[in-house]
Amino acid sequence: MRLENLAAKYFAMSEEVWERHANPWSVWTRYSCLPLLIACIWWREILDIWFWPILVVLMAWIWVNPRCFKKPPHTRHWTSQSVLGERILIYQPEKIPPHHSKMLDVISILLCIFTVLCVAGLYFHEVISTCVGAVGLILTKTWFLDRMVWLYHEVENANPMKKPINSKK
Repeated sequence: MRLENLAAKYFAMSEEVWERHANPWSVWTRYSCLPLLIACIWWREILDIWFWPILVVLMAWIWVNPRCFKKPPHTRHWTSQSVLGERILIYQPEKIPPHHSKMLDVISILLCIFTVLCVAGLYFHEVISTCVGAVGLILTKTWFLDRMVWLYHEVENANPMKKPINSKK
């Protein structure tokens, strides 16, 4: 099972939730989660008793976020198309061209490396490892989303009869 499938299952992503998550506000506000989560863990001693409530609120926001926004009026935004590409990756893996599969493996490896680096930096309270890991995670996640847009366009162009969500056609 790919990490994306596990995440979709954990987040209970129904069809309606995926459509709401295609709203650009949902995608961009989720970008704030990683830096806030890292900051919370970094300042765990300073936050003292407030660490756990803040951590719970952040984790709840990550789960609730895709449900908080309306379906977008269209899916022409880069962020909307990244979500649509991610749905293809998870639910229609047979449609993924080989050149995407190879690059997604590279992206997954980089995400693992940067996650380990960031977690180790947070555990040992080491600034450079934490920052390099965090920046690497954000840049690699952005690369992943861009790859999902590319995948979405390739699959949609191969099947022009399929209508994307909220399409006006």
